Amino acid sequence: MEKRVFGSTGREVSVIGQGCWQFGGDWGSVPDAQALAVLDAAVEAGVTLIDTADVYGDGHSEQLVGQFLRTIGAERADKLTVITKMGRRANPHVEQAYTYSNFRAWLDRSRANLGMDTIPLVQLHCPPTPVYSRDEVYDALDRLVDESVIAAYGVSVETVAEAMTALEHEHVASIQIICNILRRKPLTTVLPAAQAKSVAVIARVPLASGLLTGKITTSTTFAPADHRQYNRHGEAFDVGETFSGVPFEAGVAAGRRVAEIAAAMPEHPTPAQLALRWVIDQPGVTAAIPGASRPSQARDNAAAADLAPLSSSVLAQLAAVYDTYAAPYVADKW
Repeated sequence: MEKRVFGSTGREVSVIGQGCWQFGGDWGSVPDAQALAVLDAAVEAGVTLIDTADVYGDGHSEQLVGQFLRTIGAERADKLTVITKMGRRANPHVEQAYTYSNFRAWLDRSRANLGMDTIPLVQLHCPPTPVYSRDEVYDALDRLVDESVIAAYGVSVETVAEAMTALEHEHVASIQIICNILRRKPLTTVLPAAQAKSVAVIARVPLASGLLTGKITTSTTFAPADHRQYNRHGEAFDVGETFSGVPFEAGVAAGRRVAEIAAAMPEHPTPAQLALRWVIDQPGVTAAIPGASRPSQARDNAAAADLAPLSSSVLAQLAAVYDTYAAPYVADKW
């Protein structure tokens, strides 16, 4: 699989990574054995970037990743870049919680979960907006690098403005932001700014919570514990994390149209592969991190990297999907 340099870290990572939110219970039930099989399938398909967080299943996702790393052995594990996120365990989740002492406690827990002495990269997990402007936060993160608790750090953001603020701090190695066919605002702002500063960009929610697979219909139902059910209107966290903030019916229509475009292509990619290829074609994107609940999904996602860059005709059709189904709801937000 194609690899790209992960910003200032100098590490190389696969353009398709593996997101591990699914292993935390917010996407319905994924048995542990199945989660481990997903990781194995992804790595066998060339994935070298694995993204998790300390709140996915209250640490269970990290523990599964750690178990997987022990299973495959040190030689293979050393070829992977495992990154996690911290901050959302704070209760209450306020800017004052973003301190060195809390960081150290959270990271010690994550290191134990992952079985790592030094975590390759940690990201602040969509903290309150003022956190991105606080020098003492970055000073604390720098101290943790000096102590070899982490090798590098980045931020996961909700908005373009938050990303641009974080980019003002020289040691930020990565920006994780929602970017997909239905969420294009980062393309003209965050991506070129990050590229100019050699900061990695991780595109999360690249399949718009499954809408861009073309498999979700208006009659699709989700388990009560699935965020696509309980957070559809932003009841638990930012609504942009669920279906990319696009109303469900409009998103389903967009997914159906993407499926039609994919079916008409000579290569006949799946809609998900088309959507992922679009993301990694964007200048400045380092990697996309789709999730997967089954090994077959992980393999299919990885195969998106084998597609040729998209033609101008396909890009124009996908732009029309955005203009028709998403722009009225998301263009002036995030």
